[in-house]
Amino acid sequence: MNRDEYISTFLPEGIPELWCPMITHFQAAGSPDRDRIHRHLEELKDDVRGILIPGSTGEGWDMNDEDILRLLDIVLDKTADTGQYMLIGVLKTETQAMIESIGKSAAHLMKRSSSDTWEEAFVKNRVAGFTVCPPSGAELSQEKIREGLEAVLSLGYPLSLYQLPQITSNEMEPDTIEYLAGAYQNFFLFKDTSGEDKVAEAGKNYGGVFLVRGAEGGYARWSKTGGGPYDGFLLSTANTFSRELMQILRDLKSGKIDSARKKSDAVERAVTEMFELTTGFPSGNPFANSNKVFDHIRAWGEDAVNRPAPLLYNGDRTPEEWIRRGLELLKKHALPIRGGYMQN
Repeated sequence: MNRDEYISTFLPEGIPELWCPMITHFQAAGSPDRDRIHRHLEELKDDVRGILIPGSTGEGWDMNDEDILRLLDIVLDKTADTGQYMLIGVLKTETQAMIESIGKSAAHLMKRSSSDTWEEAFVKNRVAGFTVCPPSGAELSQEKIREGLEAVLSLGYPLSLYQLPQITSNEMEPDTIEYLAGAYQNFFLFKDTSGEDKVAEAGKNYGGVFLVRGAEGGYARWSKTGGGPYDGFLLSTANTFSRELMQILRDLKSGKIDSARKKSDAVERAVTEMFELTTGFPSGNPFANSNKVFDHIRAWGEDAVNRPAPLLYNGDRTPEEWIRRGLELLKKHALPIRGGYMQN
């Protein structure tokens, strides 16, 4: 298949502009909260048509393969109704571990859907593909990075490549992405969370690979509809500000530039201040922790301060003070505090 055929087969409605690396809700340490996850998916479905499970925001780097397969089943049980598409995050730092994890997930999907082929299983489960980072190591040359990714791409599954130097300690250069895009038609999406945006701004020929920005901030200026280099976003803040982010994209398309910039600035300021608050906490990571706070408020509204604070993978809870501060930030930046999707 060529790239267009991959996309039309596994994403027949087209590639969504807004993707969300979903947080994982827990009812106990390491135990996902099925109902809470389903309610969150229902809340997101109108704006977020593509999800990444698990991602860094979902504490995926902390999970083992069994954790991830259990989480996939919980999410897929709901996306069968909501119609969202899933990218499966393969959060491994070595090539062979990526290959083994992909094999386990593909076999699980086939068994789950009683499918004879992985292609059939992907279509039945609305799985768009896998997401992988380059093998980790600051010392790796572009040739070694390319070799590692080629070993995964050569498996033939639809694949998204994830620029995540915060974890891998390296970056895929524009020439590397251009080469892989030309050599492998199953490479269909590239996410850059570096904040450097070198690949998107290089002006290379990526052959129709869909470029999404994963770094937060400046939302209105990064979309192609606003004159930027990206086709869309894959943002942790889509967990909590999906309506605002989608409205920014709609405003840009309709020429409402000032409105888009105003919304963009408000979200950026609130997110930045919450990230500063959660950075340095010994459990979880700032992306997961910040979004769990804002999601907690989105779920419970003003009553959020009276509800138990969100659980992290290891069983710790976010500090209650963060919830109060989150409410203050939303009010400060004129962002809506809704009635709460867990109370509807």
